[in-house]
Amino acid sequence: MIKILFICHGNICRSTMAQSVMTYLAKEAGVQDEFHIESAATSSEEIGNPPHPGTVAKLRQEGIPVIPHRAVRMTRDDYDEYDFIICMDSENVRNVQRLSEGDPEEKIYKLLTFAGSEMDVADPWYTGDFEATFRDVYAGCKGILDELMPRS
Repeated sequence: MIKILFICHGNICRSTMAQSVMTYLAKEAGVQDEFHIESAATSSEEIGNPPHPGTVAKLRQEGIPVIPHRAVRMTRDDYDEYDFIICMDSENVRNVQRLSEGDPEEKIYKLLTFAGSEMDVADPWYTGDFEATFRDVYAGCKGILDELMPRS
């Protein structure tokens, strides 16, 4: 089983969107049993809160079920538990690297790396643009699935 942890600042917008999208794509591809997918924050200010209403609305608009979730903060144990720690932006990468003491197992990635880009996924908390965030999240998650479960 491949264990993926999506990371963003507060765990209510981007990482929860990625968790829902990746779960949906894996199910659509018939490989949901091959994955354990979660999400977490690098900060503590949103701990216990549900996904942002903008994230929920965009996922519903796209016909993607919203994973029941309450924001949690990543721990050092999470680094050991997951195969891939997939961050939404460079700041998240730096925060996770500090937590993991430098990423000794090389399992930290930015999401858009899987879509052939080194760009950050913009935070809709600040931009208000859940459409753009969704496009990036979907492209990144599709890239992860294509890389980890290549079609024969």
